[in-house]
Amino acid sequence: MKGRIFDIQRFSTHDGEGIRTTIFLKGCPLSCVWCQNPEGILFRKRPIYFENRCIHCQTCVKRSHAGGVKIQDGSITLDIDAKENWNDLIDWCPAGALEMDSKEYEVEEVMQEVRKDMVFYKHGGGVTLSGGEALFQWEFALEILKQCKKEGIHTALETSLYTKQEVLKKVLPYLDAVFADFKAADDKKHKKYTDVSNRKIKKNLKYLLQSEKKENVTIRTPMIPGMTAFKENVLEISRYISGIYPEVSYEILNYNPLAESKYHLIDQEFCFKENPKLYSKEQMQEFKNWALEGGVKHVIIES
Repeated sequence: MKGRIFDIQRFSTHDGEGIRTTIFLKGCPLSCVWCQNPEGILFRKRPIYFENRCIHCQTCVKRSHAGGVKIQDGSITLDIDAKENWNDLIDWCPAGALEMDSKEYEVEEVMQEVRKDMVFYKHGGGVTLSGGEALFQWEFALEILKQCKKEGIHTALETSLYTKQEVLKKVLPYLDAVFADFKAADDKKHKKYTDVSNRKIKKNLKYLLQSEKKENVTIRTPMIPGMTAFKENVLEISRYISGIYPEVSYEILNYNPLAESKYHLIDQEFCFKENPKLYSKEQMQEFKNWALEGGVKHVIIES
């Protein structure tokens, strides 16, 4: 079995307990306008161009036989639909400015990468599956989780929960921790900003928070200015999740301005013309107070 992965990050400390190896699986059913990993949304494999690496030798332009690489207004541009031998063009680039955005792995190849970090897992770390949406390739994800458990490795999943409940039931026994997003309580707003309804997500949240693993589940909401970072949204989410499980853990994530730099790589515009800044400690504390007001007892804030 093979899966498509767009990144493997080592020494990660924000994706679960301890030092972790985070595996980013390609493909996602959501299209969040603020997505932190926009290169992971489409399952399709595509070339990307890193302008900061380019030495402007124009080797890629000269080797392009189908118009896939051109110079437009003095800059290199890619037509990813052109019938090019992209692997050949990548090999010819002397600066590494051209790359494919992802790579196919077999489960054992993934585990070979994971085992390199096992020395760090002795102090509470492990493997986290992320994306994209890791459950978009759920069969591949499940095999990785099974192998990790065989080898005594702590496992975690970061998920939008936009998946069939049958899939969730299959992967849950092999998970030690789940970090599930609930971005917008209002269904219309959820559709506007993510392209999908939140009904399936709410159903899966209820299942998770009533399961045997409920103590190991953390619900997360990213604070996106003008979209999710307002009182009524945090209150409604808090009321919903605490109404299912009063001891629920709820994490409020600070806005991450670093995602903007990725959008030019995939020829898309970022959702903000002027990129907002991180929220201050005082603002994050206010968000926490809203969640407490909504009935959540255990609120985590990331500053």
